[in-house]
Amino acid sequence: MIKTRAISNPTYYVDALNGEFADYAFNEERAEEFRGRWREAAFGATVQDALDVEIGTGNGYFFAHQSSTHTDRLLLGIEIKFKPLIQSIRRALKLNVKNARVARFNASFLENIFDEQEINNVFIHHPDPWNKNSKHKRRLMKSDFLKKLYTLQKPGSFLEFKTDSQDYFFWALEEFKNSSYKLERYSEDLHGSDWRDENFITHFEKIYMEKGQPIYYLRALRE
Repeated sequence: MIKTRAISNPTYYVDALNGEFADYAFNEERAEEFRGRWREAAFGATVQDALDVEIGTGNGYFFAHQSSTHTDRLLLGIEIKFKPLIQSIRRALKLNVKNARVARFNASFLENIFDEQEINNVFIHHPDPWNKNSKHKRRLMKSDFLKKLYTLQKPGSFLEFKTDSQDYFFWALEEFKNSSYKLERYSEDLHGSDWRDENFITHFEKIYMEKGQPIYYLRALRE
């Protein structure tokens, strides 16, 4: 991953990260500086406040929805692509929220920006499935990542995972079963499940709903 400050001929979205949205969006170097003190240093909050994380904000609709409907909790979005990163924080700020921040970072190295038991709930919706067998090693939801994330979350928090890929879901399910997480929710058709009414339908979900394809879902507890 090329560091933000090393990019020549930056686009508007690259410049916005260090300029227009600098109070709410952080590049890699700034994100690492907040390790162990995100609540106080990045949000101006207290150590008692809940700090949730969305990994892969995409177009930012869920990010904006979550931050605006749960104003009593802090929400940090992690995204590696510049345009979605800025779109996400811009959508949230348009709703006049005070509890939203974003950071550009590779989710495979979260231990570089979070201390042990620093974060609460984690949302991972529709990550790249890397469906070819030769690409499975690039999938995010694998055993070493889950082991790492488990240590970064506070006890009693959850990890929520959604995907439109059946292959990825069942592959990840085995990874969860071999992890320290406790499987709390599970559905091979989220929109036909007991949790459909509390689900926020993402942009990806709308596309696959129109095709009649189910969304796979699980929630795992960090005990």
